[in-house]
Amino acid sequence: MERRNLTVIHEFVLLGLSTSEEQQYFLSILFLCMYLVTLSGNTLIILGIVSDSSLHSPMYFFLSKLAFVDICFVSTTVPQMVVNGLSNARTISFSGCLTQLFFFISFVNMESLLLCLMAYDRYVAICHPLHYKALMNPHLCVTFLHALLHTALMAHLSFCASNIIHHFFCDLNVLLKLSCSDVSYNVIVIFAVGGLLALTPLICILISYGFIFSTVLKITSTQGKQRAFSTCGSHLSVVMLFYSTASAVYFSPSSSHTPQKEMLSAIMYTMVTPMVNPFIYSLRNKDMKNAIQKIFYKGTVFY
Repeated sequence: MERRNLTVIHEFVLLGLSTSEEQQYFLSILFLCMYLVTLSGNTLIILGIVSDSSLHSPMYFFLSKLAFVDICFVSTTVPQMVVNGLSNARTISFSGCLTQLFFFISFVNMESLLLCLMAYDRYVAICHPLHYKALMNPHLCVTFLHALLHTALMAHLSFCASNIIHHFFCDLNVLLKLSCSDVSYNVIVIFAVGGLLALTPLICILISYGFIFSTVLKITSTQGKQRAFSTCGSHLSVVMLFYSTASAVYFSPSSSHTPQKEMLSAIMYTMVTPMVNPFIYSLRNKDMKNAIQKIFYKGTVFY
């Protein structure tokens, strides 16, 4: 039997968004600015909700948690990418890659569950307003089991060929392509467990909005309809942006995957979505705008 010499890989090389150093430097500066905008916007959302007692309701409770998750979500990938792009040190250790993968999947799951809970919140507020306080108790329990499962399966794979990752972070699909082991169990987990965790919240969201639209159409006054739809428009925009880009990466046929398409979709749901969430929710919400204005007013007076 012929024996093969297998080189065990202890680190990966993240090529980033471009092989050109000049383009990589420019893109790193651009995404650093986007990252700072994301941190500032979501922090303002959290501070505005915490500082204004009129916003201490389940709807804004979930919004503040979404803002916090967005900060954590974007912080799992962007800082590493910016440091690599500015320093040209594009390596990441195997353990560091698995750690990034674990937290990335965890916060993706949290984002999906929070969007589902926010849809249910709108359903209760519009369809059962008299029972709103009784049904909506601000409590959130999130498990890391799904992320731990993916990370554990990835840790048992062998990487003996190339260690070059054509991406700006350790994404699940990209790592599976580099493995020289049998990845059939990993693929099954992605489509079975991952699909269940992704589709269940999405189905709940669609069912919630089905009941919401049915109830809104029964409202006789035009002003009442507009007010009901305005409270849902922001959430629907975020749901469509998040699920459409995430599903394009993980649930589309592998034959259609290219590094450019995967990175573009990843940029949309890992950087663009967390960045635009504060603008979507604050610009369409008068209470949220007033709370943020109060923060700046107090800061100006203090200064």
